[in-house]
Amino acid sequence: MKLKFTLLAALVAAALPALAQVKVGVIYSASGPGAFVGISQKNTAQLLPKKIGGLTVDYVTYDDASDPTQSIQILKRLISEHKIDALIGPSLTPIGVAAVPTVAEAQIPAMMPSGSAAVVLPMDDKKKWVFKTTQNDDVICSAIVEHMSKAGIKTVGFIGYNDPYGENWAKVSAAQMEKAGIKVVASERYSRNDTSVTGQALKLLSTKPDAVLVAGVAAGAALPHVALVDAGYKGKIYQTHGAATPDFLKIGGKKVDGALMAASLMLVLPEISDKNPSKKVATEYIAAYEKLHASKPATFGANVYDAGLLLQKAIPEAAKKAKPGTAEFRAALRDALESTKELVATQGVYNMTPQDHSGFDNRGRVMMTLQDGHWKLAKD
Repeated sequence: MKLKFTLLAALVAAALPALAQVKVGVIYSASGPGAFVGISQKNTAQLLPKKIGGLTVDYVTYDDASDPTQSIQILKRLISEHKIDALIGPSLTPIGVAAVPTVAEAQIPAMMPSGSAAVVLPMDDKKKWVFKTTQNDDVICSAIVEHMSKAGIKTVGFIGYNDPYGENWAKVSAAQMEKAGIKVVASERYSRNDTSVTGQALKLLSTKPDAVLVAGVAAGAALPHVALVDAGYKGKIYQTHGAATPDFLKIGGKKVDGALMAASLMLVLPEISDKNPSKKVATEYIAAYEKLHASKPATFGANVYDAGLLLQKAIPEAAKKAKPGTAEFRAALRDALESTKELVATQGVYNMTPQDHSGFDNRGRVMMTLQDGHWKLAKD
């Protein structure tokens, strides 16, 4: 009788689905004002690998509705209730910055698809637990400043968000422009909730800059651009990779034609050489996304997809040292992520170091311009 019971228990156990051996939390802003970023990230989460190195991976996903307070509450729940081994998210830079202390206290390695380098720089004991799946501002900015130099630009006006995204861009761009012999003649700020920046645009125009750099995101990046055009500005207007969204094109319309931007090669993929290793990975991602959702992904989604590629590389290494679900595994996973070398992803190649938790070099961006509503490779 005892043998029959044992056999029956074994058969029942075999019929049950395997329990997840690695748990990964995913927080995205699929609703609220950040939905233009989070929707493609939510959709991409469905493409993340369910098996890595023989281990089952369970993704626990939440929409934070673009709300910082709600996002931190979700993060704490993922840590305390779901016992996650790693985190992907949050989507937005201000929320990501706010999440750093909680991530560090729990010692959970986090891969943030946030735009600004503020989530990983300056590096310290808290930020050592955070990795960024997008290009750091200095990598994007270097392409912009190089283009400005070749175009003979000597003076620039800056306008950016009055939050970590805009402030970090102001700092990084000013340093790089000074080194290139370009003078910042005006520096203005605006809020993500502003509906008009006419006053700031007029102040910029009064300094007569050769070019203007806008550090905003999506429709918020179009707002100063349109204001400058409406005020009669005829110089070049540069945008950060935050403008790489359909909302920028929708709100800006014909007035943002001619915009110059450094961003992911995904936006101009047909023009990218087949020799570029990221083209194959990006093409595969876009095809998988289209098959599942019948639409093309925004580049923001690729940042979550790349987090999956980082996990595929790091989890097997961490599993050699500790068991998932333990503090030792989380620490080993952090170390493995930091040791990532020459990992080809959708938007470039990752080479992480203790000082650089983004890991992109110049292979992670291209310079482009907007022509008739479409991004094209920019000519020097």
